[in-house]
Amino acid sequence: MAVDLTMPVLVVDDYKTMVRIIRNLLKQIGFEDVDEASDGTEALAKLKERKYGLVISDWNMEPMTGYELLKRVRDDADLSDIPFIMVTAEAKSENVIAAKKAGVSNYIVKPFNAQTLKGKIDTVFEA
Repeated sequence: MAVDLTMPVLVVDDYKTMVRIIRNLLKQIGFEDVDEASDGTEALAKLKERKYGLVISDWNMEPMTGYELLKRVRDDADLSDIPFIMVTAEAKSENVIAAKKAGVSNYIVKPFNAQTLKGKIDTVFEA
């Protein structure tokens, strides 16, 4: 399945600068409809209001981490099929394994560029 550049994408990160960086990378790739949430709780509320084609979430956030958000999304029948890419500064294998077990679609370690992000998104939608 080809990537639909018109689908809405939700970027979740409590660090505004990182949200801006990911938003700019998505625009470079060709995505136009990019929404943002500053934590897992806000993201869940937005996910219930609107149908997103992709979630890109940071792992380390308060009060709800990206990992907790991932588990909540996968446990919700209405949301469980949304592709979910986890972004983290830590490449710990136990984190990668935990995210995979929780149903993450793909995993990106910071820092990354538009080409890396595009590759990860393409991989998610080829599956």
